[in-house]
Amino acid sequence: MQITSLTVKNYKAFQNITISNIPRFCVFVGANGTGKSTLFDIFGFLRDSLKNNVRQSLQLRGGFKEVITRGHEDEEIYFEIKFTMEILKKVRLVTYVLEIGLENNKPIVKREILRYKRGSQGSPFHFLDFKNGKGYAITNEEDFDKTEEQLTREEQTLDAADTLAIKGLGQFQRFKAASAFRLLIENWHVSDFHISAARGSKDAGYAEHLSTTGDNLPLVAQYIYENHKDIFEHILEKMKQRVPGVSKVEAKETDDGRLILKFQDESFHDPFIARYVSDGTIKMFAYLVLLHDPNPHPLLCVEEPENQLYPLLLQELAEEFEAYTRLEGQVFVSTHSPDFLNAVDLNNIFWLEKHEGITKVYRASEQELLNNLFQEGDLPGYLWKQGLFGGIDPK
Repeated sequence: MQITSLTVKNYKAFQNITISNIPRFCVFVGANGTGKSTLFDIFGFLRDSLKNNVRQSLQLRGGFKEVITRGHEDEEIYFEIKFTMEILKKVRLVTYVLEIGLENNKPIVKREILRYKRGSQGSPFHFLDFKNGKGYAITNEEDFDKTEEQLTREEQTLDAADTLAIKGLGQFQRFKAASAFRLLIENWHVSDFHISAARGSKDAGYAEHLSTTGDNLPLVAQYIYENHKDIFEHILEKMKQRVPGVSKVEAKETDDGRLILKFQDESFHDPFIARYVSDGTIKMFAYLVLLHDPNPHPLLCVEEPENQLYPLLLQELAEEFEAYTRLEGQVFVSTHSPDFLNAVDLNNIFWLEKHEGITKVYRASEQELLNNLFQEGDLPGYLWKQGLFGGIDPK
């Protein structure tokens, strides 16, 4: 799957934005406070809404009135995500629409739609359509030879109007698009990596995927080592290439039943415990573990990966992110680093600007000056550092 378009209305500083033709690897830049974290939080919000419900997801962010764009409190929060997915061995464009508003001062899902074209002609057909907790889903959506009148609609009433329909219906394989989109959201990974959390020891346990903060890094390293040794060896080879001197990484259990990471430097006889290893070494290892997950996430959102990393490693990290996308994953990165941007194609870069409290999003390659300079050989990072991004009339 790949997200190809995102429209957001009335979500914090995003009063009305549309990002089209989204590539598998895209990078967002902008001054502090322009909305890069908010953009990634959209995916966190949808994931939280699926895990719990819309009301709880809003409460985590201060409530509806804190999330809705200032001056638009009487409107709805609106999301439209277009993504490609394979249905009956054919890649199709699917659209998911979600509208959230207030009723009796309580947040509810006012509209939820999942639609795609069954054939090459005609407008997209709604395979899931709910309003205020009631609606229908098509159970035989894969029967492309049948007319719309022959499709079977299953009427449903949700337990509560603040619950997403794809949460319940997506558990059943007969609702194929809903099930696929539910899995897509559930497996989004928004990285908020904390060096201090990754350094500490961890109670012996089990973890297959790196957590948002990276605090379970020893557990995941042990899991990959024990169950996917070929992948672990590949990660270690990458570490040797990216961080010269590192010859071995292992997760060791202490006498009191906790796990710690040990890094072997080829110049020393004894290994170093993670808390004595440089921030950059820990972070590069964590990113390699994330990017070589045996069951890759369909979408990674990574904020400012340049922190604690040596500038020369940033180009290699950008290459690792792009390689991940060739395995059918998608990567969104926010950065302030010219060194990181220098390794990214201009067409993959978007920048955010805030005008009178409202964020606008622009594609770098669509600005004539930037595109001309890039075609002449200038690198995006240098153009960013010179302040040549921006200056677009918001009207």
